Amino acid sequence: MMRFSQALDSVRRDGDTWIASVGEDWLQGRSAFGGIQAALALRAMRDLVPAGTPLRSLQVAFLAPVPAGDVRIAASVLRQGKNVSQVEARLIDGDETVCVVIGVFGTPRASKLHLLPAQPAVQAMPTPHVLRYVPGLLPEFTQHFHARWLQGDVPFSGSTQTEQVVDISLKDDGVADETHVVAFADFIPPVALSMLDQPAPGSSLTWMLELLADPRGWPLNGWRIDAQLQAAQDGYTSQQVMLWGPGGEPAALSRQSMVVFG
Repeated sequence: MMRFSQALDSVRRDGDTWIASVGEDWLQGRSAFGGIQAALALRAMRDLVPAGTPLRSLQVAFLAPVPAGDVRIAASVLRQGKNVSQVEARLIDGDETVCVVIGVFGTPRASKLHLLPAQPAVQAMPTPHVLRYVPGLLPEFTQHFHARWLQGDVPFSGSTQTEQVVDISLKDDGVADETHVVAFADFIPPVALSMLDQPAPGSSLTWMLELLADPRGWPLNGWRIDAQLQAAQDGYTSQQVMLWGPGGEPAALSRQSMVVFG
C-alpha cells in the first residue's frame, strides 16, 4: 500500500508545475479520495507561500474523477498581502482540470479575541460500529484508517439519525501536520447514505474547510469527527463536520455540498 505520507512525499516539482502519484489503494470509486486530492494540492501550494505561515482555510471544487497514477498540479499565487496569501492549485488529468483548490494562509495577528469550541462529551453506543475494510465492498482508501462509529449508523443501514460521531486514526508513521487535518476532515461518508436501505453512490461537489489550530506534532490517533446532516433534497445534501484532535483539541470546521444518487 501507498501510505498517506508516501503519497504526500511523491509531490515533486516539474518545471512550472508539480507531479504527484496516487495509488489505487487511495481510490473512492472511480476517483481518488477527496481528502488526498486536497492534501496533494496543498503540498504544492506550500512551495509558494512563506515558510511557517499557517493554513487558515481551503475551498475545494471536485470537478471530475481523479484516476490512480500520476496527476499534474498547477499552482499560482492569486494575491500575497502583508499577512495573508491566497493561492490556487488545480489538479490536471491530461488536458482536463479535475479539481480546483484555493488555500488561504495567514500569519497570526494581535487580537483581544480568543474563543474556541469545547468538545462535547459523547455517550458511545454499547457496541460501536467498527470499520472493517472489505475489498470490493468499501472504498479502497478506507483501509488506511481505523474508525469506530460511537454514535449514528453506517451507510445503507436505513437509519433515521442525522448526526454521527466517529473516532478515527490514520495507519501511518510520524506525526500530524495540516495535510492530516484535511484527510481526517474528509473521511466520513455522506451522512445521508446511512439513511438509505440499499447501496447507492454519493460524491462531494464543493468543500469548505477552516482550520482552528496548528496540528504540527499531534499524534495520528485519537481524533474525532462530529458530523451533522443539515439538509437533503432533490438529490443534494448539506453536511457539517467538526474535527477534534487528540485530547479534544478543536482542529477544523468543515462544510460540504454533496450529491446522493438514491
